[in-house]
Amino acid sequence: MIKSFPKGISLFLNEEASFEKILEELASKFSGAKSFFGTACMALSIDGREVSSAEEIAILDTIHQNSNLSIACIVGRDEAANRNFIKALAHMEKKLSGGEDGQFFKGTLKNNEVIETENSIIILGDVYPGSAIISARNIIVLGGLYGEAYAGGNGREGAFVAALEMEPERIKIGDFKYKAGTKQSKWSIRQKVQPKIAYVKNEKIIFDSFTKDLLSSF
Repeated sequence: MIKSFPKGISLFLNEEASFEKILEELASKFSGAKSFFGTACMALSIDGREVSSAEEIAILDTIHQNSNLSIACIVGRDEAANRNFIKALAHMEKKLSGGEDGQFFKGTLKNNEVIETENSIIILGDVYPGSAIISARNIIVLGGLYGEAYAGGNGREGAFVAALEMEPERIKIGDFKYKAGTKQSKWSIRQKVQPKIAYVKNEKIIFDSFTKDLLSSF
């Protein structure tokens, strides 16, 4: 059964059914509702039965193959963090649609790919190690930031970099730089959703929880 909530959808899975049967039903339901959901970016909640990481990936693949939805994250039991992330996502969508120059990119950056823009940018996907995003304004990654991000390239004060999973190789905001001390495997950091925002404070890049209130201050 599929239910909606603000900026997200909930899947209620039958505990007794085989996982293969569940994937068949998901494919049928999302395919049938393809025009209804459109190209929205949403959070996903899974209830009714425990699912493994491999099963989560299979569910996401099924949704991707049978709809045009972009799943920003799978929300879990940390309800406060989930609400804050969803509110922050809605706030940024409102800012961009209200006239602030910005753009969306749907896809994953890998194999040393680079995107460069004069606008704020929201990446609907992951940024793999070796790849980079360069923006004269702000960067939001609705996925994992494991590569490099360069924001505020035009000297604009108050620029930031935000990501659903923040484990970058390197970040530069304006004239300030951050470089990770050690590399981590992409798969080793996907255990828990931890939205973070990086910005400059006291001439140093700091990382903080990604909330609507904090985002509103930029």
